[in-house]
Amino acid sequence: MSRPKSDPGALRAEALAADLHTLAGKLKRRLREQASAGDLSPSQTAVLMHLDREGSMTVTALARLESVRSQSMGATVAALDDLGLVKGSPDPADGRQTILSLRPACREMIRSGRAARHEWLLRAIQSKLTAAEQTELAAAMRLLGRIVDAD
Repeated sequence: MSRPKSDPGALRAEALAADLHTLAGKLKRRLREQASAGDLSPSQTAVLMHLDREGSMTVTALARLESVRSQSMGATVAALDDLGLVKGSPDPADGRQTILSLRPACREMIRSGRAARHEWLLRAIQSKLTAAEQTELAAAMRLLGRIVDAD
């Protein structure tokens, strides 16, 4: 049940929600700037992240994860194959299917991108925040974790 808009607690929570949403977007953009995956589209990037996190899978499985048609996912995968980022192998259980996986160069691109983002964030924390502010940030991280883990 939501509180009336005139409730100071509700107004404060509304302002915090708006500020946090804006700040999260800015942080995401700054991190993306640090290690761009080139000119990949958001859907291409999503496919690479699925293959990195969940391992090899078929176009059909990727399409399901992204809620798109298999034909659309096929076009996305074909573009990634043309860029040399993914490779396909026959599915041993069903020769009609192709199992997609990341090429070693793509794995390295993902690893170096993560490292660059981590390094930028580490430098920013060390150079912009005092020890006391870093302690405050650690406390805020615990609070954010509770928000993210909420049902």
